[in-house]
Amino acid sequence: MPTRILPAVGDADAARSLTTLLSQLPDAEPVPPVTDSTQLVDTLARLAAESVDELPEVVIVHERIGPVPALELVREVALRFPAVGVILVTTDAGPGLFSAAMDAGARGLVTLPLGYEDLAHRVQAVAQWSVGVRRHLGHGGDVFTGVGGTVVTVSGAKGGVGTTLLAVQLALAAQASGRPTALVDMDLQAGDIASFLDVQFRRSVVDLAAITDISPRILDEAVFRHDTGVALLLAPGEGERGEEVTDRAARQIVGALRSRYEVVVVDCGAQLGGAGAAAVEMADRALLVTTPDVVAVRGAKRAVRMWDRLQIRKAEETTVVVNRHSRGTEIQPALVQKITGTPVATTVIPANFKELQSAVDAGRVHALDGKSTVRQAMWALAGELGLVRAPEGSQHRRSGRVGRGGDRVSAGFRRRRE
Repeated sequence: MPTRILPAVGDADAARSLTTLLSQLPDAEPVPPVTDSTQLVDTLARLAAESVDELPEVVIVHERIGPVPALELVREVALRFPAVGVILVTTDAGPGLFSAAMDAGARGLVTLPLGYEDLAHRVQAVAQWSVGVRRHLGHGGDVFTGVGGTVVTVSGAKGGVGTTLLAVQLALAAQASGRPTALVDMDLQAGDIASFLDVQFRRSVVDLAAITDISPRILDEAVFRHDTGVALLLAPGEGERGEEVTDRAARQIVGALRSRYEVVVVDCGAQLGGAGAAAVEMADRALLVTTPDVVAVRGAKRAVRMWDRLQIRKAEETTVVVNRHSRGTEIQPALVQKITGTPVATTVIPANFKELQSAVDAGRVHALDGKSTVRQAMWALAGELGLVRAPEGSQHRRSGRVGRGGDRVSAGFRRRRE
């Protein structure tokens, strides 16, 4: 069977050179190249939505692809489309880049200028690996063929601002609307999701930390299926074990969940370590929860500036959520927006702890009365963020971006499969 190869090359001359060389390889079936990272991911997502068999065996990523850097793109493709083998084309043949590429999930590295023998050998090896993975996954029935899910992180400006309650309610709202949802407790030393939902489960996020290839079966064994349908991945009962979850492990875990669930809500707590930072960096939406008081808003401002300095998240890409809001407070959302320099969610959460106290004390926040103003506001926020399933005829997409020529590339694969 011919090996389908999808090049991802931003430079037109480099694309022509690569395509010409690929067309000379035995049993190779190159298709028109994609020109940027967005088009590559969108194309693979459309093909995966039809069938895993529609995906190319090999994707070749050129080092000058954009706007997402090449290594980040390799990582995303490897996590979201585990049956696709990725080859990185680069001028740097050093051991440092080789190690980084392998860590990101690449199956091979080819140096520039391209040589026929080197490219042919690498493509053949990666194609054989891809076919073997598909054969293995196919027998297990574990192949995921949907578009990658939406990841939302919820972080606190400081402790006690309501981060966990909001994360839980966002996940419940998404699940109740018919979207398969996972809720992750990445507050590794002080996570309370298990207490909020009255859950006792021996497995936790730590059980996935040392696994480099998280299969759907392994993932299913680590999560706890709550009565509401939400899949829970809990923080460890022993807080000191949280150090086992590195930023690399967090990326792999969140990526694996994204490939299995339409919505992934991550509670990062108020103390952001390496794992939480990795989750925030990967997120489609990063929420920062504050209350309308001076101490919390100052904390939110510090967090936003720190994320920007560490290149975790830009201020304009962070959404601040105002919790425990009342009309009588001096600090209103417009002032929060001015101080933090971030967008502020239109939906604010009212201050009404009396509605919550009995449910929180009983560990049954999932049983909050539907008439609760706090619950209604949090579920409305889920709607504002696009986490609930849209009405028939207006289905929500995680990304409305369509790469240039994406339909042409997908059609090319379909013609070759017919």
